[in-house]
Amino acid sequence: MTQYRFRGKYNHRHRRLSEIVLGALLAGGHAARLSTRLGLHGRLGVTRHEVMLPAGRALARPLRIAFASDFHAGPTTDPALFARLFEQIALEQPDVLLLGGDFVSGEARNVAVLAEGLARCDPPLGKFAVLGNHDLWTDERVVRDLLEAAGTQVLVNRSVTLAAPFASVSLCGMDDPWTGQPDGALTFDGAAATRILMIHSPDGLLRTEGNAFDLALAGHTHGGQVALPGGTPIMVPAGPLCRQFNYGRFQIADNGVLVVSRGVGCSTIPVRINAHPELVICTLVAWAA
Repeated sequence: MTQYRFRGKYNHRHRRLSEIVLGALLAGGHAARLSTRLGLHGRLGVTRHEVMLPAGRALARPLRIAFASDFHAGPTTDPALFARLFEQIALEQPDVLLLGGDFVSGEARNVAVLAEGLARCDPPLGKFAVLGNHDLWTDERVVRDLLEAAGTQVLVNRSVTLAAPFASVSLCGMDDPWTGQPDGALTFDGAAATRILMIHSPDGLLRTEGNAFDLALAGHTHGGQVALPGGTPIMVPAGPLCRQFNYGRFQIADNGVLVVSRGVGCSTIPVRINAHPELVICTLVAWAA
């Protein structure tokens, strides 16, 4: 498999500075609130997928997963959007809540506006997260501490097995493929037979080291954030898989299903066009005996 070099510390510092400057240019969030009033932040929706496990994989009942990503708490996203998101999660009553990274834009402390709503979410099987490039460009320790204080486990190249009655299902959370230090072997080490892979970017598929998954969940692309009618993105983030897997559901050859979310918040500019924010609900089901 082709190997890709990671960006270095200089890039981290440069990007952090550029996001602080961007925040100042966006008037500390006033532009995002104006965008909401003008209807340019998009309408939060729910996208649903059913994923069938291979024959012989028994589940006590269907596993209901809520997945949200790319919040970008900070000057580019109106916090009112997060309030609607958490209200929708409560209505959906998922078994488990998975979070796909990019919690902040700019300063790490911006995650606090998310942590308050996240703390009120109480799915029976817990809350789990991976970090994204924007989180790693800032002080990731602050982001992690506030997420964990809100009851969320942050998975960095490790797996956790869900509690009964889903002890045959593991969540495998991989570090960001470009700004982190992804390790496919560690990510899947000790995982159960049924595996849900959590990656911030679709490019994380390049780092699985041949390990199998049943469902992979990613964000990062925003579905372009600004797209043509019908959803074709005008621009997507750099990365060898980001345009191929810019949004939606894909069957990965010799592996499982990949679902790429448009995410919730906005990056760079506080505008979404033809790429509405979304909460993803995936239901994992087993073949009937």
